[in-house]
Amino acid sequence: MKLTIDNDALADEFLEDVVLLGIVAPVNDYLFCWLLNQHLGFDFKINNDFEIQLNKKRRTYFFSIYDYVVPAASLVHYLYNNQFDGEYLLPEFKHLDFLWLLKGEVLEGEELKSLIQSIKSLPGVQLVIEIPTEQIKNKQHLII
Repeated sequence: MKLTIDNDALADEFLEDVVLLGIVAPVNDYLFCWLLNQHLGFDFKINNDFEIQLNKKRRTYFFSIYDYVVPAASLVHYLYNNQFDGEYLLPEFKHLDFLWLLKGEVLEGEELKSLIQSIKSLPGVQLVIEIPTEQIKNKQHLII
């Protein structure tokens, strides 16, 4: 008997109960996280265990991930770098510098609008949009 992994099912399951934000902010990832931590009270830290490696064109590309676990809540924030050396984690969103995935007790309505407005107010941030998960073609790239 041969077992196979259904990557699409895994990706769909991972993306249940998530909100995904796309961010245009042409700054280094560590500077962006510092801004989020200093100005918005987050505590994002790089998580080298979650770094995503994609092999394309006989090269390996590394996409860093920062995370922040909300104390006393079942909500985790993941911040993905969408670009590395000319390649993209989600090529269908090449214009985005960062992907912010909220997983768990997802923010909705006014809470989500407030978060988006707060991110937009940071220096260097040009755009923050909510991305419906059904628009993501390469969902498996987000699985950590």
